[in-house]
Amino acid sequence: MIRVALRGLSGRKFRTVLTAIAIVLGVAMMSGAYVLTDTIDKAFSAIFVESYSGTDAVVSGKEAGISFEGEQSRPAPIPEAVLERVRDVDGVEVAVGSVTDFQTKLLKSDGESIDTGGAPSFAFGIETAPEYDRFNPLNLVEGRWPSGSGELAIDEGVADEESLAVGDRIGVAALGPAREFEIVGIARYGDLSSLGGATFAIFDIPTAQALLEKEGQLDAVQAAAEQGVTPEQLVAGIRGDLGTAVTVRSGAQQASEESGEVATFTSIIRYFLLTFAGIALFVGAFVIFNTLSITVAQRTREFATLRTIGASRRQVLTSVILEALLIGLLASVIGLFAGLGLAVGLNELFIALNLDLPQTETVFATRTIVVSLLVGTLVTLFAGLSPALRATRVPPIAAVREGAQLPRSALSRFAPYIAVATVALAVITLSYGLLAGDVATGDRFVLLGIGVLALFTGVALLSSRLVVPLARLVGWPARRIGGASGRLAERNAMRDPGRTASTAAALMIGIALVTFVGVLAQGLRVSNSAAIEEQIQADLVLTSQDGYSEFPAAVGDAAGEIEGTDVVSNVRQDVAEVDGSGANLTGLDDSSINDVYEFRWAQGSDEVLAKLRDDGAVVPDDVADDKDLAVGDSFTVLTTDNERQEFVVRGIYDGSPFYPLLGTASISQDAFDELYRRPRNRFTLINVPGTPGEAKAKIENALESFPDTRVQTRQEWIDKEDAEISQFLLLLYVLLALSVVVSLFGMVNTLALSVFERTRELGMLRAVGMTRRQVRRMVRHESVITALIGAALGLPLGIFLALLVTQALSQYDLQFAIPAGALITFVIVAVIAGLVAAILPARRAARLRVLEALQYE
Repeated sequence: MIRVALRGLSGRKFRTVLTAIAIVLGVAMMSGAYVLTDTIDKAFSAIFVESYSGTDAVVSGKEAGISFEGEQSRPAPIPEAVLERVRDVDGVEVAVGSVTDFQTKLLKSDGESIDTGGAPSFAFGIETAPEYDRFNPLNLVEGRWPSGSGELAIDEGVADEESLAVGDRIGVAALGPAREFEIVGIARYGDLSSLGGATFAIFDIPTAQALLEKEGQLDAVQAAAEQGVTPEQLVAGIRGDLGTAVTVRSGAQQASEESGEVATFTSIIRYFLLTFAGIALFVGAFVIFNTLSITVAQRTREFATLRTIGASRRQVLTSVILEALLIGLLASVIGLFAGLGLAVGLNELFIALNLDLPQTETVFATRTIVVSLLVGTLVTLFAGLSPALRATRVPPIAAVREGAQLPRSALSRFAPYIAVATVALAVITLSYGLLAGDVATGDRFVLLGIGVLALFTGVALLSSRLVVPLARLVGWPARRIGGASGRLAERNAMRDPGRTASTAAALMIGIALVTFVGVLAQGLRVSNSAAIEEQIQADLVLTSQDGYSEFPAAVGDAAGEIEGTDVVSNVRQDVAEVDGSGANLTGLDDSSINDVYEFRWAQGSDEVLAKLRDDGAVVPDDVADDKDLAVGDSFTVLTTDNERQEFVVRGIYDGSPFYPLLGTASISQDAFDELYRRPRNRFTLINVPGTPGEAKAKIENALESFPDTRVQTRQEWIDKEDAEISQFLLLLYVLLALSVVVSLFGMVNTLALSVFERTRELGMLRAVGMTRRQVRRMVRHESVITALIGAALGLPLGIFLALLVTQALSQYDLQFAIPAGALITFVIVAVIAGLVAAILPARRAARLRVLEALQYE
């Protein structure tokens, strides 16, 4: 029976290859996800290990430990005098201070800031004397280290990208107006070839302190221990001398702390990509099930003959399962190594979408090999189990009967009830996972995953009952355009509803998911536009170039001095802790904010804003409800600079749950500036007397020395936000396209097997006058009808899922909107998929020789 299985595979190479491709693509996606994220992890780990490889103890400012929506507070600077105190501690051989910033932009030759795609723009102030080399993770590639107020070194990536060399000049934008520096050196971080999209500029410490307004301050002190002193002993000694005013860690602890933050980010990318790998494998399971079901049905007489000459049911079962096992194992091995290439492709995709990540040598972990091979093989075995069980029901008498068919399963009469029950269970699971308020986040995702899989499975089981009416509906164009070929194609699709439904189900899943994403994205666009329009009443909005980072308060101050503006209102924002939980704290210009921002008061009025003074605040209604605050109540604010103050609620307004531009709580700008050492603006709102377009050009010219800013009209701001949604949507579409490709191979496989199965029928049609062209048209029409059935099932499923999610998020004012144009595009894609899938089977059907086909058994 093993030889029978092997001969079966070798005798049906085309079918085996097409079946294997479905698993190859899914496993490749899984392998690629692991390889890419493991490589990124290693690159980040190398950065942190390199940073502290020669360090035994690190002293930094006291950490507030505040986190909000992925943004983490950073330690406050420490006085420069701390360095001398560390050097005086027993056991310290050498110590050095450093200055660091994460938002210092390097400028292109045209004055625009270099886009990092959200990655940091580092500035380092370092000591470069030989005795401090052990603390310096940077390696010079060319030139020398900077020394003096007009010099800097830049990273190798920027030098290559901008064609810069030692001796050239480059602009730098930090807190104040942009300044020009001479490039005296080009460096790289350790041995890493790339830091992703991140850039860095290197200065001597006095220059960095002046540029970043940190005169007399350092961000960290690194120390190395004398011979015989352990890092733990050194940390204890420094901590004992400096007390609790600072944070003291060993170099290894500091590296672990910083790499832990990055590990959370890479794990999100990993699970994000693995989700799409799972989708591709799920679709592949349908393809394998359908292919093996067809081949088992076609081999009815073969199995019956084996039974006649003594093969037991168990041996027949083993033979079919062995075929599935071999296909799964072979496909998984190919997919595993294909994942190496796919990892490169995924990285290029992220780069194209402006998400450039650090790179190092490719990591091919044992876990990647084991999981990829195991999952791919098990999915194939599971999908092949039902066809294998069907093969055992072939009676020996079928060997001598012409046209013998597999007997129906004992459970087949209950199939419609099982399908309906599965769909009902799926809807209940999804509803509970989305709408229940007492479910943990992890459990919620599990419930949603189970619900979606059950929904697709239930609809796939039920779809065989819908094939006939759907084929009549979507087959109307084929009947009208294709004539006899179109009518035969429609009847062929209706001949075996189960087979057609299973083939269409694979495409249904892909169409349903892209529809779900498209409808949800349209709702995001509509909701985003409505939220901005109902809040912002200004003619112009001044933001950072990327639109979401804060920018120096000096930019807003400079905008306020421009002639020809009616109102310039700065809106400060930074991370804080409000009554013990992470928040966004906003500082308002209480004399002008009413003119450019629309408050809809639940308690209070516009007059409240003039009374904020040093301890007043206004909060949106959802925050007031969540924290049980009313007018007159007080709450405590802790800032990232470890400043703590109590504020009194002066007013409550109806906020925008979808896009709350003013954050968790708003205080006066004066009070905000007292709490933050370096206050930054989230945006600046401007009203002008004339046409916004003319004023925009004037303001842009006046702010040329602040190149990391963007002046936009309100509609331009909305358009930019929409563009970012579209960019993320494109990423999802590209990843979901993999499942559509898998279903495409499934359709090719089914059509090819169908042509093989109907060889005599096609020969007879040719014998009675059907031309080769008509045969090709018939196969193409059948493929398109099958694809349209998949689209007809997938579109409403995707819309239903989007509606369910929108309803679950209704508290955030997420609106439900259907993108008609996108849905039409999805139908066109389904038609194209059907046409592409039919190319090879149609050509094979047309090339059949009539006499040989008539004699075929």
